[in-house]
Amino acid sequence: MNTIILASGSPRRKQLLEWAEVPFEVFVEETDERFPPGLEPDGIAIYIARNKAIAVQQKKKNDQIILAADTIVVLNDHIIGKPVHREEAISILVALSGEKHEVITGVVIRQGDKEIAFADTTEVQFHDLSVEQIEFYVDKYKPYDKAGAYAIQEWIGVVGIKSVNGDFYNVMGLPVSRVVRELEKFNGSMV
Repeated sequence: MNTIILASGSPRRKQLLEWAEVPFEVFVEETDERFPPGLEPDGIAIYIARNKAIAVQQKKKNDQIILAADTIVVLNDHIIGKPVHREEAISILVALSGEKHEVITGVVIRQGDKEIAFADTTEVQFHDLSVEQIEFYVDKYKPYDKAGAYAIQEWIGVVGIKSVNGDFYNVMGLPVSRVVRELEKFNGSMV
């Protein structure tokens, strides 16, 4: 497979592509993560991912395959983004404590006018978490760049998650096995 462009600065997405041995380079363009009203959650994640892919495509002006993704967390039909500060991170985790929520990653693969777009959903159930556990996690791990204020591969995921229904790696930020399959179809070759 030719080297693709990962339109994301996420160290987790980078790590997942490395594990899958997909050759890539990182190129990120700042984009507006607002979205039009009325979109379903999977549509929101795809919309934001598409904007990232198009921004990189316009800047690079070449024919490389671009992979972009955006992850959102949904609790009781409410979209939870990245926390801005400590109090918001704590508040988000208090809301997630003992609850089931969805992690949705929208993925867009583009080359020229050709595009594949999909969303992958994973259901995550937290154990009841104490305020002390939540404060410890927020103060030590500072999850301000993470939708839902947590990373499943960190301490809170190890001790706080009761169950995961769906792709574990989707919760890390990229449903990598599906991405590899879609890249193979898109590219017309095996990885």
